[in-house]
Amino acid sequence: MEIQTNFSLKKYNTFGIEAKAKQFVAVHNKTELRSILVNYKLQRKFILGGGSNMLLTKDIDSLVIHVDFKGIKIVKENEDFVWIESQAGENWHNFVLWTIDKNFGGLENMSLIPGNVGTTPVQNIGAYGTEIKDTFDSCEAMRIENQEIKTFQRDECNFGYRDSIFKNEAKDQYIITSVLFKLTKRNHKINISYGDISSELAKNNVLNPSLKDVSNAVIAIRKSKLPDPNELGNSGSFFKNPILSKIDFEKIHSKFPEMKFYEVSEKEVKVPAGWLIEQAGFKGKRFGDAGIHKNQALVLVNYGKATGQEILDVSIHIQETIYKIFGIHIEAEVNVI
Repeated sequence: MEIQTNFSLKKYNTFGIEAKAKQFVAVHNKTELRSILVNYKLQRKFILGGGSNMLLTKDIDSLVIHVDFKGIKIVKENEDFVWIESQAGENWHNFVLWTIDKNFGGLENMSLIPGNVGTTPVQNIGAYGTEIKDTFDSCEAMRIENQEIKTFQRDECNFGYRDSIFKNEAKDQYIITSVLFKLTKRNHKINISYGDISSELAKNNVLNPSLKDVSNAVIAIRKSKLPDPNELGNSGSFFKNPILSKIDFEKIHSKFPEMKFYEVSEKEVKVPAGWLIEQAGFKGKRFGDAGIHKNQALVLVNYGKATGQEILDVSIHIQETIYKIFGIHIEAEVNVI
């Protein structure tokens, strides 16, 4: 466990932004994490997971603690369910594939989402009709102030759309060390109703899809629409899909009857941010080395040497334009640092 200074974070963020950490240390277990928190108690700290949901616009004038805990284990099981604990530093997609190989159901629709397991509850990540909250049982987290371990049960996490207690009341107070998931062993709830999954399965003549079939379909769809961060810097979806009251939506929809939407509840409607951005003419546009991906308007990309500030400027330009055209505010899903 070595503390390094003036450390490049380019390989530690999926946008591939060149930014430096004043100090950097990777911790591999709770003992190492506790030691760092005790010995550097008065120092400003920045907690880094997989670096997949952040945009670095400046150097980090703090001690960057990279949580690199590894390990997956079955905690308990019965005839119908299995409870699996994953350490925070496990790669999310690799973990999903591990569960599918064991024929454990619940995570297959979230295949190929970048990042690590420990950050998934923070954002309540989701894709193709499922979210972390659907299979989340609990998580362990270390309180930064006193290094005590607390278990957060599902109901305590206040999960919302790309939201949780860790982005609000508990923000910057805890470091998630492991996550416990409750997955199905049989009678899997196969969800192929969202997006292009059913058509992708039909294209491959899959009539009774398995967990692996659904995962493969999601992977194929994501690869066709989303760039690989190892090849083109990005953070997946940059913006949240805005949720509007039905009253507000109906006013806007009367002006733009072709607008796509999904009903969230009796009173709310979700509008695809990607559709709004595409309609505003941004899809495939480039501003120097910062731009919008040609296949998915929700994804902002770094073509090589864009700075975080340049990508942020593009995102603000998109937000302002969308509001000017549609009267809808779209909010960034990515954490801007």
